[in-house]
Order: sequence, then structure tokens, then C-alpha cells
Amino acid sequence: MLSGGGARGAYEAGVARYLIEELPRRLGHPVRIDILCGTSVGAIHACYLAATAHQDATRGARLVDLWKSMKLEEVLPLSARDLFRIPRRLLGLRRIAEALRSGETPARLYGLLNTQALERFVVQAVPWNHIRSNVRAGRIEAVCIAATQIATGRVSIFIENRDRLVARWTRDPNIEPRATRLSPLHALASASIPMLFPAVRIGSTYYADGGLRLNTPIAPALRMGADRVLVIGLRQEPRQAHEAALAEQRVEDYANPVYLFGKVLNALLLDPIDADLARMRLMNEILEDGEEAYGSEFLDRINAVAKRGRSSPFKKIDDLVVRPSADLGQLAGQVLDNMRKDEMTSPLLRLAARSLSVGPGRTPESDLLSYLLFDGSFLAPLTELGYADARAREEELAAFFSDP
Repeated sequence: MLSGGGARGAYEAGVARYLIEELPRRLGHPVRIDILCGTSVGAIHACYLAATAHQDATRGARLVDLWKSMKLEEVLPLSARDLFRIPRRLLGLRRIAEALRSGETPARLYGLLNTQALERFVVQAVPWNHIRSNVRAGRIEAVCIAATQIATGRVSIFIENRDRLVARWTRDPNIEPRATRLSPLHALASASIPMLFPAVRIGSTYYADGGLRLNTPIAPALRMGADRVLVIGLRQEPRQAHEAALAEQRVEDYANPVYLFGKVLNALLLDPIDADLARMRLMNEILEDGEEAYGSEFLDRINAVAKRGRSSPFKKIDDLVVRPSADLGQLAGQVLDNMRKDEMTSPLLRLAARSLSVGPGRTPESDLLSYLLFDGSFLAPLTELGYADARAREEELAAFFSDP
């Protein structure tokens, strides 16, 4: 399960490199992943891992190198003139609405930032045609990508599997599985951060970031048959002591719109992972308590009833979650704070530097920047953090990928 979070995705690349390159040395064989599910930047990574499943272990290092090579001024070009035009673009939303009502269907639907260079980067980085061949060859059983429909708020789960047939496997009318042949459009639609990146049209429907409703798509993986899930999160595990220490200094930041927008993105794109895991673990507890109370046949008996109205049985799910050991918002703030002002060629960085006011003894923090800082100065340490955090969990990962 690969989460969404813009530039924070470099952390996922570091974890993936460890899984592909280092963990097999401990196991004595390559890591076998049957189902890849991703949202937002996690969708791009899911497609990359599926498209390169036939390649050797160096594909992990190549993914990391792609992230390290990014330069903000190239990936998200933004001139001072573009910054001044943002208010005018906001006022121009009415004209866009009128054009849509007249029957026009542009390929992209409004975003504050110009993402054309970033889209080209994604298209060139992934050998898209190999997704289908690797699925057909059985190297990957299925790839699932979540994207949010703008018009309805429903989540479309685009699924590439061998038979390209997907049954309606959920009673939730807001989640719609769709068999398809994955293309760059599906990944870019899933990675369209609301307001910042333009919505993407697939067919006649516009889509935005899948993380709005389904940031860590555990449910689709379970419906596709997974009984063990590895989740790569992009937010440090909440710790009461750490949060309490930061709470006081954060109060004076509430009047800063850049700070608040970053926190809103956290709530939309990062927080759902904990709710998803909590629900799954609660179901495990119910099944375990049922077996203890009614015997080992409990699960078989309720599944005999459940299968009459469900397409998949209840089962206990093992999970392992790898999260950042550091606050990525603080890491972005520290990187920005360490830059000299004369080195900031990007107006976006200069704007962020002005908004990042820190006093003596304070830790700089910029959640919004951590989503947008597509620059090697931030991405390189992020990939290294992901690699190190995965290596620190080697014992658990080795057990997780070892079959009885």
C-alpha cells in the first residue's frame, strides 16, 4: 500500500529501494509482491514497480536517482510573474465554469501550479507498456490506483489484472472498481493535489487526488485477495509527547495561511491511514474473539453465511507499517532554513522562506513545502530516511515476506 503526499513520495522510493535491493540478500530470494495499490504519488510508484517487475534489483536505485535528480525550478517552474497572476487565475474560475457548461472538455481542469514539466517527468520515468506484460506474465497479479471523481466525490479504483474483469466487490456506492489498462493519465489523475495541481480528464470524467477519499487503499487490496499488507506511510506516527512539545509554538502560526493550508493537506491526504488500519485491526480482534468464544470453526461458520451476500470471505489480515522516523514537515523547514537566500532561484522557495518565520529555539516547520519541494536538496535526505527506516525494520520485514 503506497500512500500519497507529493514530494514526500521520495520517502517511499527509499523504502522501495531497500525492499528491492537489500532485503533479498537476507531472504535469499527476491521479494514477491502480488498486489500493488497506490494513491497520488503512491499511484505513480505502484505503476513504476509493476512496469519494472521484470528488471533486476538496480531498479530500486534508479527510482531513487530519479527523485534525487529533480530540481524545483525545472519540475515546477514558477516565475515571479506567475505568482502575481495567481489572484487573477482564481478570479477566472467563473470563465472556466462557463466554458464547461458550453460543452468544452479540456484535458486539464485548473490548478494554481503549472505541472506540465512534472507530468512529462512521470511519463518518461515509467515504462508504461510493461505494466500489462508483467501482469500477463504473472510477475504482478494486480495494480490498483485510486482517483476521486470531481463531479460525484466517488472514488474510482482503476485495476489492471490478468483477466481485466473486476466484480462489484463492495457495498459502498462511493467506491467503484473499474478494470482498465493503466496509462499515465490514471496515475496523474490520482496525483492531482486539489487546487494546486490541475484535475485530469479520463474519458468524459474529471479526477483529482485519490487521497481525498482513499489515501491508503487497503480495502481494494483485501478485496483482490491480499492476506498480508505492507503499508508505507508518509507521516510520522503520532506521539503525544512530541505533539505536546510542538503545540505551543504552533499556536502563533495559525494566522499564517501557508501553515494552515499545509495542515489541511495533512488532514486530507495523510490522516486516513490510521483510521483504515484501526478498522482492519478491529475486525481482526472480532474474529479472534469469536474463535476464542465459539471455537476454531467460528470463521468457517460465519463465512458460510456471509458468502450468500458477499463476494469475498472474512479473514484475519497481517499488516506491517513503515513510517518516517522524523517529521517530514520539519525536515522540509530545516532544508529551507539551511539554504542561503541568494541560492533560492525559485520564487516558490522565496515565498516559503518569507512565510517560515522562526524564533530562537524554535524548530522550522513547513508541511505545505514538504508536498511541493521537488528538489534534490530535500528529496535526497528523504530517500535516505526511507531506506534507513526500512533497514531498521529488517527483522519484521524478513518475517513478513517469509512464507510458512
